[in-house]
Parts: sequence; C-alpha cells; structure tokens
Amino acid sequence: MQARLLLEDGTLFTGKSFGSEGESVGEVVFNTGITGYQEVLSDPSYCGQIVTMTYPLVGNYGVIRDDFESVRPFIHGFVVREHEEIPSNWRAQYTLGSLLKEYGIVGISGIDTRMLTRKIRHHGVMKSLLTTSNKSVAELTEILRGTSLMTDQVSRVSTKSVYGAPGHKERIVLVDYGAKSGIIRDLSKRDCDVVVVPQDATAEQIRRLAPDGVLLSNGPGDPKDVPHAVEMIKGLLGDIPLFGICLGHQLFALACGADTDKLKFGHRGGNHPVKDLASGRCYITSQNHGYTVKEDSVNGTDLEVTHINNNDRTIEGLKHKKYPAFSVQYHPEAAPGPFDSSYLFDDFISLIRQHKLDNPQQPRQAQMLAQWKASTASTSVKEELHYAKK
Repeated sequence: MQARLLLEDGTLFTGKSFGSEGESVGEVVFNTGITGYQEVLSDPSYCGQIVTMTYPLVGNYGVIRDDFESVRPFIHGFVVREHEEIPSNWRAQYTLGSLLKEYGIVGISGIDTRMLTRKIRHHGVMKSLLTTSNKSVAELTEILRGTSLMTDQVSRVSTKSVYGAPGHKERIVLVDYGAKSGIIRDLSKRDCDVVVVPQDATAEQIRRLAPDGVLLSNGPGDPKDVPHAVEMIKGLLGDIPLFGICLGHQLFALACGADTDKLKFGHRGGNHPVKDLASGRCYITSQNHGYTVKEDSVNGTDLEVTHINNNDRTIEGLKHKKYPAFSVQYHPEAAPGPFDSSYLFDDFISLIRQHKLDNPQQPRQAQMLAQWKASTASTSVKEELHYAKK
C-alpha cells in the first residue's frame, strides 16, 4: 500500500506503507542513531512527533519487549529509508511492522530520508501529515493547515497514579513527565527506593512521601506548557536535593528564573559530544530534545553552567549555586547508547547523603512525638477557651 508524507512547506514524499493504515499529524524530526529504533519508538519524549531515522536500514533486528523504554510507543509516525520485514536476531519477539500495527502508528518506507533530513536541518522542524489515504494533495493540505500541534503531551504520557520500585537505600521520588524505564533501572541498580508520581503532583504531596531526593524526568514538548511543574519545583528547591534530566533540566531552569527557547531542529541521537566545564572532559551522550535553556537568561540567576554542547555551544548542564540541585539536558540512562554519563546518578546520591550530613534531622519518631505534643497543647487551649466562654 502507498503512503505519503506531506510537509507544511508543500513538499510531498511518496513511499510504501508499513505498520498501521490511517492518518496522523505531527512535528517531523530526525534521529541520527545507527541502532536503537525501538528505544526511539518507546521513548515518551517523542509524543506528538513523526520521527525519521537517518540510518538507512531499520527493522533488521526486530522488536524485543525487554528493551522498551515505556509500556507502549507514543510517536505519531515513523519514516525510514528501508524497512526490513524479516528480522535476523535470536532475541526478536516480533517485527517492527507488527508493533506499529498493534498501536495504530503509520509507517512509511522507500523515501529519500537524506533529502528529508537536509530539509529539516535547513528550514527547521515542520508540521507534517503522514497518511495511507487516497485523498488529493489539496485535501491533505487543508487537513494539515487546519490541525494544530498538541501542547498536552506531558499529561498524555505521564502515569496517572503513584507506584513504586522498592529498594533499601535512599528514597527517590521520580516525577514522571514521560520518564524512560532506564531512569528507574539506574536508580534500582543503586538499591534506591523509587516512588513514581504523576506530572501534576504538588510540592506538598511529594513532601508527604518523605523523599531523600527528587528526580525530574525527561518528557515531550515545550517546558512552558507545564507551568504547574515549575511551581512545584520552586516549592521544593532548597529543602530537598533535586536532579533534572532533559525536560526536567528545562523545568529546573525555568523555576530558577532562566528562560528556554526552541532549537531549529533539536538534538536527537546517540553521539552528541558534551563538555564538562569543571574537568574539561568530553562525554558522548544520548539526546532527544527540541528546546534549550537560553544562555543569556542564566545571567543574574543562582544557576551555574556546568556542561556545554561541543557542536553548537548550547547549555547541557546546570547546578544551583546555593541549593543541592543540578540538571543535565542529555540522557545519562541512555540505552542503547553511550554509558559515559551514568556517574551522574552516583553524584545525585552523593549529593543527597551530603545534604543529610549538613542538615541533620530528628528521628521520625521524635518528629511524630513533637507533632502529637503540639496537637495536644492546641486541643487543651481550645478546651480552655471553650469553658471560659461558658
């Protein structure tokens, strides 16, 4: 079956359909990874986007459920040069086409993905329509113009209820803005007691869970579309150690008074060089984001730039000058991909332990006793006032 991809500038690509039949509108972006197409498919950060892979052959090792980064794919379309229908991999459980069909995702193959990528790099990301229908180009253009890109991706991909991954050491509250499973895996490797909460959790709700630290996850879309998250971070900043990843990094910056802006075509791939300004060392990182923290907006805040992108000099890491809080724009939990930056989870745990040493707390039993005494005293005062009025 034929499939077509129409860009908002009028460019039309015609290729072969695989996956589901149907029609989808989204922002077309490209990923430069040589492997990892199923991690791309299952990364919630791609919600609302039509993804093209720059590597020409996709589907050759099939799909393995154990390697997913979420329970299901969230992308709005998949664009490849060559789709391999019969995978060669002893771990493969099913094919790429069957996965897309199961979740109603349209795929297109046999188009010039190099031309598409060059167009995106030159003109920037564009709204596009991917379809298997026989509608005329005029009809498709009308549909594309009349459809707005979504702004509620975070609420679509976030968990709707609290759940845990028990451990015996530090309790980490993971705020799910579209969290990849790799974050939980890395925390669990360190025996952390992980509690995952929805994206709209308030600072007070998080405090009730008695966290040792709070991790702000990756996620899709514009950070300014999640203003309640910024307010939540402001409510915790300084009291509880914070670590932000990707969207969490951008939200952390906004909460500290910095600003964000949209990149021309974003960073999506597994080979982005990032420089640690303190050590001068360069790390190869996995990235997936379309927004960045504006460099000049950091001036005048309590934020310090810790990492920069060696390709375009954009900000890749921040830390707070006064409070135990830091963030990175890239993915230290990357899988597949470089593991250079997994040490950041160890840094977060070290930050938590140092914060505890610097801010010793009463044992919880003593805290509860103090609360009970205060409650009892308050009740006694009320009773005395009551009898005095009589």
